[in-house]
Amino acid sequence: MRTDFIDECRFFVQAGSGGHGCVSFRREKFVPRGGPDGGSGGRGGSVTLEGDRDKTTLLDIRYRRHWRAAGGAHGQGALKDGRSGPDVVVRLPLGTVVRSEETGETLGEILKHGERLLVARGGAGGRGNTTFKSSTQRAPIRADAGQPGEARWLRLELKVLADVGLIGFPNAGKSTFVSRVSAARPRIAAYPFTTLVPQLGLVEVGEARFAVADIPGLIPGAHRGAGLGDRFLRHVERTRVLVHLLDPEPLLLETPERSPLRDYRALRRELASYAAGLAERPELVYLTKADLVGDPQVRERIAAELRRDGVEVSWISAATGEGMQALLERLSREVAARAGATEQS
Repeated sequence: MRTDFIDECRFFVQAGSGGHGCVSFRREKFVPRGGPDGGSGGRGGSVTLEGDRDKTTLLDIRYRRHWRAAGGAHGQGALKDGRSGPDVVVRLPLGTVVRSEETGETLGEILKHGERLLVARGGAGGRGNTTFKSSTQRAPIRADAGQPGEARWLRLELKVLADVGLIGFPNAGKSTFVSRVSAARPRIAAYPFTTLVPQLGLVEVGEARFAVADIPGLIPGAHRGAGLGDRFLRHVERTRVLVHLLDPEPLLLETPERSPLRDYRALRRELASYAAGLAERPELVYLTKADLVGDPQVRERIAAELRRDGVEVSWISAATGEGMQALLERLSREVAARAGATEQS
């Protein structure tokens, strides 16, 4: 299945070379010993990455692997310096991590709209012979060549910027939740791995606004590549708050290897195995599909099992709306609190 969501790619950047300096002498009638008048070469164009809030994927880079800036013009006589080459600006989605493919070094991250990162500096222009004129060197015949621009292969890795990350087993109701609380329309179906890419939705609660991301493909062994692998676990790193959505349906169907508690423990293990400290991220735990569990005693039995493990849970239903408003209001408060703590630090 083809998808336009691209979160990894490599590409080549080549800055422009500087223009050469010029050796020239002024030659005009009635102007004896006119002297040197060779201009300097122009600077080569640089390649810069810029954050763009309107971009959500690295698709543009996937289909254009080489970005080259123009070189500077050569210097000329009559003290004419060469023009500088125009810079090339590559626009990337927010949350992009930029690494050198050769060394693996992280060169920077694009986190804000308009934020720029210089990745290939243009070469300096060569000096013309006018630059070398002095009291002892009246007629220099020296000029410098332009310097080559920087060139390198880069590897880009997109980590979705979202305030809230939804994690859970396939078919736990994450996509339905996103479609219910935002204008996002992810594909929803009754089979595992319906969602193949992270889905981002913007939620409004009163005057507050925050972004929610559905992180797909988390199953036991995801950090080692099982299921959709660890390809999407990286997107959890940017979130302020994690929401575990646990599916009670396998328990109702008496599936022996599945239960909300087992699922919760498995998800926690995957988070801890993927990145140190990720399992310590602030989290909320909710049981989904409350419309399928109408008996209060059954609800309490399922919730009590989680509480024995020290997990406080609540019930929601994206189908009927039960508990949804309370959850959104709670998320709004949590996001605001985490944002304030980040600003103070």
